[in-house]
Amino acid sequence: MTLVSDTHGAHGATYRDRGGRRVVDHYGKPERVGKAVRNVVGAIEMGYGVLAVTGEDRVAFVDNAVSNRVPDEDGQGVYALLLDPQGGIETDMYVYNANERLLVFLPPERAEAVAEDWASKVFIQDVAIDDVSDELGVFGVHGPKSTEKIASVLGGPGAPEEPLSFVRGSMVDAGVTVIASDAPLGEEGYEVVCAAEDSEEVLDTLLNRGLNAAPFGYRTWDALSLEAGTPLFEYELEGTVPNVLGLRNALDFDKGCYVGQEVVSRVENQGRPSRRLVGLDLDGLADATAEIDGDADPEGYDAILPSSGAAVFDGDEAVGEVTRAAVGPAGDPIALALVRFDADLTDLTDLTDPAVRVDGEEVAAAHADLPFASVDGSARSARLPTYPNEG
Repeated sequence: MTLVSDTHGAHGATYRDRGGRRVVDHYGKPERVGKAVRNVVGAIEMGYGVLAVTGEDRVAFVDNAVSNRVPDEDGQGVYALLLDPQGGIETDMYVYNANERLLVFLPPERAEAVAEDWASKVFIQDVAIDDVSDELGVFGVHGPKSTEKIASVLGGPGAPEEPLSFVRGSMVDAGVTVIASDAPLGEEGYEVVCAAEDSEEVLDTLLNRGLNAAPFGYRTWDALSLEAGTPLFEYELEGTVPNVLGLRNALDFDKGCYVGQEVVSRVENQGRPSRRLVGLDLDGLADATAEIDGDADPEGYDAILPSSGAAVFDGDEAVGEVTRAAVGPAGDPIALALVRFDADLTDLTDLTDPAVRVDGEEVAAAHADLPFASVDGSARSARLPTYPNEG
């Protein structure tokens, strides 16, 4: 459930469910707001689940479970994955070393299951796991002016510089932690964490004090992250082997054993996975989407764009499937797709005549480099797919 419903309501929010949590879908003008984030700065309430891991053995315990090395220094964080024995992603997460506890930010639908699973694996270790999702507010601040925005309202230290590092300070009378993001929208960005009871004041500060920021919801988040080439848990990650997504920033190939590591290492040693994540310009839908005013009718694209799972063809051959599609702030219909990474597609210029099936009909599409050409962002997403031996 959102912690700041009064503020959202004042801006005309429309809501949706995200992993059992009520979040803002949009405020009525997602295309216009998307342009504001790309050009200036925007703020969003993040729908995370949050776990607190305490005890003397907390770092070693979590480090043994996840795919990346957990920092042992206060003020540092890491992006990591939990995998199943077949190497599929069970959840992604950010793990932050917050002095006497680790804070784990993960998709809200995964918080309870991960807490229960980790608690069942504590034996003689000094470790305790608590779900603190309702105790904290988390707000994203993204855009080329996000550093200026944070500087205009943060009391105490300057904004953190290294991705996933953080500082503690204040905004008006509220204590906050400010985390430098890993640029999931292809822009400079931060996440601001506060006590739940301070959430209204902190969001008001982010929107209205200092440099103003435009409020935006998850419809805009999804479109901007797609443009930036950032795979998300609910669309691309769940159940997928991380090598397929090129998520090398989430993997430490030198750390000790964790569940799924053998699969990840085997795929790495093969030199390439069986599939890969690519961008598609949906040229065949451009005229249809151009007829829709995405600000007046934000849901209007839904019936036109391919849904998750729509088949991608190269000529007469099915080569993959769409994971999600959107119309970005530039007005272009685009999609991410998982396609075969076999000999014919090693050089993806061989994907010469791709088409996407929408409602039983095939529409023209063209392979696009990630991030999409419409993104001239202030940063590059750390999750941009990268593959070994891709030349």
